[in-house]
Amino acid sequence: MEQAAGCPAVGGSYPQKNAEILSSQYGINLFLAGLLLTFAWAVHAVGISKSHLLSYLITLMLIQLLWMLWYLCRSCTQRRLIRDKDTHAGARWLKCGITLFAVITLILDSFKIGYYIDFSNCLSPTEGIFPVTHAVHTILQVYFLWCHAKDVIQSFKTLERFGVIHSVFTNLLLWTNGVLTESKHQLNEHKERLITLGFGNITIVLDDHAPQCNCTTTTLCSIFSQGIYYLYPFNIEYHILASTMLYVLWKNIGRKVEHHQQTKTPFKFHGITVGMIFGLIVLTSTIGIVVVYLIQIGGSKIKSELALTMFYLHAIFVLALMCTAGIVALLIYRLEDRSLDNSKNPARKLDAELLVGTAAGSWLLSWGSILAIICAQGHPKYTWYNLPYSVLVIIEKYIQNLFIIESIHREQEKVNEDIKTLRIVTISRGSTLSLSPLYKEIYNGRAARDSGDIPCLFKGSICGTENNAAGVAREETSQDNSLVMHSASDFSFYSRNSVTNNKRRILKNIAAFLFLCNLSLWIPPAFGCRPEYDNGLEEIVFGFEPWIIVVNLAMPFSIFYRMHSAASLFEVNCKT
Repeated sequence: MEQAAGCPAVGGSYPQKNAEILSSQYGINLFLAGLLLTFAWAVHAVGISKSHLLSYLITLMLIQLLWMLWYLCRSCTQRRLIRDKDTHAGARWLKCGITLFAVITLILDSFKIGYYIDFSNCLSPTEGIFPVTHAVHTILQVYFLWCHAKDVIQSFKTLERFGVIHSVFTNLLLWTNGVLTESKHQLNEHKERLITLGFGNITIVLDDHAPQCNCTTTTLCSIFSQGIYYLYPFNIEYHILASTMLYVLWKNIGRKVEHHQQTKTPFKFHGITVGMIFGLIVLTSTIGIVVVYLIQIGGSKIKSELALTMFYLHAIFVLALMCTAGIVALLIYRLEDRSLDNSKNPARKLDAELLVGTAAGSWLLSWGSILAIICAQGHPKYTWYNLPYSVLVIIEKYIQNLFIIESIHREQEKVNEDIKTLRIVTISRGSTLSLSPLYKEIYNGRAARDSGDIPCLFKGSICGTENNAAGVAREETSQDNSLVMHSASDFSFYSRNSVTNNKRRILKNIAAFLFLCNLSLWIPPAFGCRPEYDNGLEEIVFGFEPWIIVVNLAMPFSIFYRMHSAASLFEVNCKT
């Protein structure tokens, strides 16, 4: 909270600070109540059913819908007013990403509606109301974020704080519900596969929440029930992205924004061909590995071991490439002398905190695997590949976080005001003006002052044709002399500019490569390729239930880390 000069202004900031604290506490309690309700349903607590959880989530979504409608109506009535905007928040590519996830989420909701219709005889009405409410909530929320993610709210600040924080924690609870549902499905499949790896001493009890009645249309029920779990990863990413964008909006309430023009940084494919090619190779191979893994795992003990070995070798190779690329990028940064931008920026601060915070999830799993390998008495051959894999996961995230955080904090390169690029103007004796496309003049203001000449373009007009022949001759002679004087400095500038452009090209290719690699590494855990489950060694060392709890807690953060890193690397590529 910015402090203004004078005691009255400082005293006036206390109510807003209190509103921030009160709203955050309201949101936390809202989240904890929902979290406890979700946990009670997951462990089959007495008196708690899925309908109670869904009723709570429906209520939260309806309250958020009312608040968003009120905000949109108020904004519509005040659309002529000039409002402060945070240019760093709600980037267009981020909005496009959340829109894509929202579209897939709507498909998921339609599958849930179809599933409810087929099992309507034995399902609670809330299971039909929930996807309908969620679909309306998704559509309105995406529209709200497209129109108002950049807003810096300066009116009704106390009320808006509660409305925005309610939206943040509503999305977090919907994310938690999606994570839990998807994790329970993955755990059931894992329990069924474990026996094929020879771990028969583990008690397999399926956590079954299936309806206790027959489906009216068997084929459709199978499509809906299986399709739902393949769409959940996109729904999970949608809600976590929405919550982060809303959190930035909450942090911007009452904030004083520095009014300066932000340089637009559009994404361009030009110059990143090498990074894109290598990245697409990694992406294609990863998809192939995931398909083979899901087919082979659980088929037999030999097939499962081969699938795990194949996964580890591929991941080790990809992680090693990513570590190398990150180190090269950091070395280039060390060779450059560019200051960091330390101005207040809630979006950038949140990006850095999320990168480190969510990386802790996979670090926890990696250290668990390392300890299991060290402490285990027996080691099947495929488990040894887990050691370099776990070590590389730790190192790669460490290097990548450093690269991304430094990249988003580096000030964009500014063009020297004394350097202007002009085409040589050739003026004929007639009225025709031709621009030579084959030559460029790097105009240096100091050199121009030394020669006592200023190009005509800077005067706001082209040299007129009314000048007499002698004047034209003197002007052409002056331009020729200027070109000779500038030739030495031009060569020096071009050489420095060439080195800078080469560094930028390398950094853009690295960012593009890492972007596609992170998307590639998001796919396996998001779609059920989880060696932390299927390896089996950790479950023997730590125990089945403790290790499963650790995996279920850490895996959602590990999955989100990859998607968030991909989004951050896209921004790095645009800014470089």
